[in-house]
Order: sequence, then C-alpha cells, then structure tokens
Amino acid sequence: MCGVDTGRTVDEKPAPKRPRTRTRTRTRGKVLAVAAVLTALLTAFPGLVPDTAGNPGSLLETFRPWTGSAVPVLLLLALLRRSRLAAAATLLPVAVWLGLFGPALLAGAGDGDRNGGEGRGDGRPGALTVVQHNASDENPDPAGTARALAEAGPDLIALQELLPGALPAYRRALAADYPHHAVVGTVGLWSKHPLSGTRPVDIRPEGLGADWNRGMRTVARTPHGPVAVYVAHLPSVRITPADGFASDRRDESAAALGRAVAAEELDRVVLLGDLNGVAGDRALAPLTSRLRPAHEAAGRGFGLTFPAAFPVVRIDQVMVRGLTPVRAWTLPATGSDHLPVAARLAP
Repeated sequence: MCGVDTGRTVDEKPAPKRPRTRTRTRTRGKVLAVAAVLTALLTAFPGLVPDTAGNPGSLLETFRPWTGSAVPVLLLLALLRRSRLAAAATLLPVAVWLGLFGPALLAGAGDGDRNGGEGRGDGRPGALTVVQHNASDENPDPAGTARALAEAGPDLIALQELLPGALPAYRRALAADYPHHAVVGTVGLWSKHPLSGTRPVDIRPEGLGADWNRGMRTVARTPHGPVAVYVAHLPSVRITPADGFASDRRDESAAALGRAVAAEELDRVVLLGDLNGVAGDRALAPLTSRLRPAHEAAGRGFGLTFPAAFPVVRIDQVMVRGLTPVRAWTLPATGSDHLPVAARLAP
C-alpha cells in the first residue's frame, strides 16, 4: 500500500507560531497608559516626589506647567501603536492639566502675559502699582531700562543686580519721577513716596562673606499709610548631572528672608524680588506661607519671566500681606535677561 508523502521527515517539527500582533500592541498600550496615569499624578500631586538628593520635588514644582508637554508625545506613541487604551489614558493628564492651568489661559491673553501697562486706570482708590526687575549686571543700557520701567507709571520700582558703575545711570534716569530711593548692596528701590527706616536684611547663606548684600527693608510712606517693602535677590540654582537641582543656598536664603518677614510689625508688606524660584516650589514655603503671590491672585497666563528671550519659568515675584492684588502682568523686555513684572495692589 502506498503512503502519502507529506513533504517532511519524521524528525521535523512545525514552525512555532509567531505571537499575535494584537497581544503585543495591548502590552505596549498598557505601558503607555501607565505613563499617562503617572504624568497625571505628578502634575496633580508634585508633593509625592520627595526632595531627597538632587531635590527632584522642587525641580518638578519649578517646571510643573511643562508636564503637559508629555501629552502630545504619549498620544503620538499611542497612535503609532494603534492602542485605544493608551490614547484614552492620555485624556487623564489633559483633564488634570486643564483643571490646574486652564482657567488662567481660558480667561484670555491677560494680566499674566506680556502685555505692558495693563495696570493703569483700574479705578481702585489708593491702589499701589509696583514693578520688580532683575536689571542684570550685564545690561548694556541701564538708562534705557530705567526709562522703560518708569513708563508703566509705578509707585515703586525694585531692582536687583545693581553694579556701582551702573547706579549713576539709574539715578539720573529716575530722578525726576522717583525722588526717593535707597540702595543696599546690589538691590535697590525707587519710590514716588518718602522712604524711611532703610536697613539691610541678612539673607546670606552659610559661607558667604559680609560683602554679599542682596536683601533690604524700607518703609514707603504712601498716602494711605506705611508699607514695609522688602527687596531681595536669592542665590541662583543650577541643574547638573552630578548634583541634580542644586538649590541649597537659595533655600537657606529663603528661610532667612521668611524669618525677617515673620518678624515684620507693619500690617502691610510687599516683597519684590528675584527669588530664583516659582511660587509653587516647596522650598519657598517660608515666604508663601506668610505672603500672597500677586500673580496667582490677580494674573492671567503664566507670566513667565526667565530667560527673557524665551521665558520658561516665573522666578521674579511680587508677594504681599495686608494688600489685595488687583492685577499682575509682565512688561516688555529690556536689556536684561529677565522680564520685568508689575502688580497693582489695593489697600
């Protein structure tokens, strides 16, 4: 009897079946979905990340609005993998981001954005307009910077990174409209109202000498009563592979400034400064627990200030106590690498 030739020997085995493409896609979809959920959690609760070595918690809080940039990447990967699960999961970080930051943007191009003199003419009796600006120690045109700030018509102008060689230019440019001014170290204040009780505020981190003077306190005698004004420039932070978010000196300086503000006896307080940190950074809690960031109460948009050419963070701050922020906005760029910020404050 003739056998049937099957075309393979007795020892040959059938080729193994390849894994189904749908199974692999589902696996990849789950990974992307987990990444989307993690993005939403970190955006909503940055406090979940501890400030251990390298201060990752503060780093996340500094760039928190930018967590939304992960969404387009996740969505693109989900589409490339044709994963409905991953695509649907990206809706969660979108919802969280819009819930946190959407109201400021949906309100329109307003006070938190770069729109120049929006603070004028709000009709509030007794309102005080203030400007804060790190003028830069490399500013090629200090006189032009001073004139640009004065055009906004503020009552107070606070400046940081004032070098001795540039001081005469600021004084001449502001003398006509701001007859009162005080300078301590590299920070200063120009005012339309009399100033008194000016003194340094020691915010030096450990290890820095007595020539490091970047804090001051004075009293502005406004028509509606005295206001304690603090001008400060906290130490810079660096992001390096070795140290991560190196902010220890800034954090130490913020704690010292917070103690000074806590001891302030006047009810009305304004802090104007380059704090080298965002208001949401937990390291600035010694200040934000006692003072109200003006832009969070009265601004629209993010009001980013640094670097001026393409701002990614708001590290220049106006904070208050005993005053109500009415408006907050950024001014056009000057010769500095920071944008000026302004705020309108009502008693």
